[in-house]
Amino acid sequence: MNDDRKYVIRVVIILVAVIFSVKLFFIQIIDDNYKAAAENNIIHKIVEYPYRGLIFDRNHKLVVHNEPIFDLMVVPKEVYIPDTVAFCKLFGITQEEFDESMSKAKKFSYIQPSQFIKQISNEWFASIADQMTEFRGFYPKARTIRGYNFENLGNVLGYIGEINQRQLKADTTKYYKSGDYMGITGLESSYEEVLRGKRGVMYKMVNVRGVDQGSFKNGQLDTLSVPGENLTLSIDLELQQYAERLMKGKIGSVVAIEPSTGEILAFVSAPSYEPTLLSGRNFSQNYKKLTQDSLKPLFNRPLMAMYPPGSIFKIVQALIGLEEGVITANEQVYCDHSLIGDHAPQGYYDIRKGIMYSSNNYFLKLFRRIINQNPELSQFEQAPIGLKKWEKRMNSFGLGTPLGVDLPSEKSGLVPSPELYNRIYGTGRWKVSNLSSLSIGQGETLLNPIQMANLAVIMANRGHYYRPHMVKSVGNSHYLDPYYKEKIETGISAQHFPVVIQGMQDALRGTAGRALLQDVEICGKTGTVENPHGEDHSTFMAFAPKDDPKIAISVYVENAGWGGRAAASISSLLIESYLKGEVKRKWLEDYVLKGDFLD
Repeated sequence: MNDDRKYVIRVVIILVAVIFSVKLFFIQIIDDNYKAAAENNIIHKIVEYPYRGLIFDRNHKLVVHNEPIFDLMVVPKEVYIPDTVAFCKLFGITQEEFDESMSKAKKFSYIQPSQFIKQISNEWFASIADQMTEFRGFYPKARTIRGYNFENLGNVLGYIGEINQRQLKADTTKYYKSGDYMGITGLESSYEEVLRGKRGVMYKMVNVRGVDQGSFKNGQLDTLSVPGENLTLSIDLELQQYAERLMKGKIGSVVAIEPSTGEILAFVSAPSYEPTLLSGRNFSQNYKKLTQDSLKPLFNRPLMAMYPPGSIFKIVQALIGLEEGVITANEQVYCDHSLIGDHAPQGYYDIRKGIMYSSNNYFLKLFRRIINQNPELSQFEQAPIGLKKWEKRMNSFGLGTPLGVDLPSEKSGLVPSPELYNRIYGTGRWKVSNLSSLSIGQGETLLNPIQMANLAVIMANRGHYYRPHMVKSVGNSHYLDPYYKEKIETGISAQHFPVVIQGMQDALRGTAGRALLQDVEICGKTGTVENPHGEDHSTFMAFAPKDDPKIAISVYVENAGWGGRAAASISSLLIESYLKGEVKRKWLEDYVLKGDFLD
């Protein structure tokens, strides 16, 4: 009996020893939480956020910089607050906000730091820093937000914001952590990887009171942050500011491009917003107001709005007709008003005169020749063949497909295909008469304003273009993506451009008299776009000077009537400002600023 008792006692002792050994092994070897808890009592991991790259205009004016702010971090396990009311008063929060933030921090971790109050301004932090020692468990973390030297370029620059869970899951690089900032829209988004730089990490020891005790392991585990690279924009800030001023109170867009490089000189989406509204603690409040604005200032019209191009489209029809050999430059075609409504007088027209007076009937007849090139076939058989060839030509002008601009959300526009009309009318049940509106830039064809400006570039370059881009160079090495140096040909023979360009120059004595500028040969084309929902839209595309062009431009003003008024006037003023460095036609400037184009 005694032997059995001894045996049981030994087994119990051994069993208890094994249990304690296993538990000890689990605590010391397997479970990192205890180790982390112990180390986090004395070691703080401090993330060093890099300075985001600066942004300059093409003339080296600083447009975007960084402004220091502080996030107030909390480690719940270390918190000691002698007077919560005093704490809330110091940081300008309510008791409810305090409770909510503390609850959120505890849910995240008792021993890991998390954000308690975000984006305390540098000035505010300086005024309260000496009082923070009264509250243990809280410490500041330095960050930066964007600051702006000007009120312009809101839709170009975009904004940065805190990464959300969806973006975190989509981050295949695993670079981002919860609480990081990243570019959300505009250039801040397109160039996020070069602008953001690289985070650094610093480990510091603190005592139980949170007092800094120096580097952990002499800083052997620390890494330095690497600043982001600077961007130099192709934007000419003075031209941009003038364009925004002229578009004030209007809805529409302006895009100006340097033809020889594809560099965008001005890019206006009207109405827009001041970029500073979407930076700092009032971001959410301001963003909500902007999204609720009926005029949609966040909508990037030059890239996202898709409009019928109107009569500026006749330029492309003329070049396609000449290239397809269905008409010659000097062939006289009699036009009355029997086919389609027209502001051009009746009479004989050739390519130059047709562009000069924007004859609808001339370009309808030309379009019919482009589509019906196989007389041995019925019109129902010819139409799909001709339209497919026309569509391919249109695509070569960068229409119906995104141009590849270095900004997000660029739309492709719409160049109608035979498949579209097969869906609308049924296969084999439509012919060229169903497509008449396409001849004058109406109907199903849709372009965005940057495609219209690129058409002006193609005319200026006599047949080629470079992808429009907003960034002239990246970093100190002045790098430019080779993608934006590629020369893209339209496939239209150079011999066909002079007569079309002459027609554009003559148009300033025809439909665009307000665009005439002394001592500068401007070549342009007006467009008055039918709008079934209200007043017609006004559009104009142009380049100047005629020889060795320096600027190509498109202007689109919604509900402003004839293209020869609002759009042509704004284009001409911007060309004058860019080429001459000043505007002397104050009467025209006053006319545009007044904005009464329908009288």
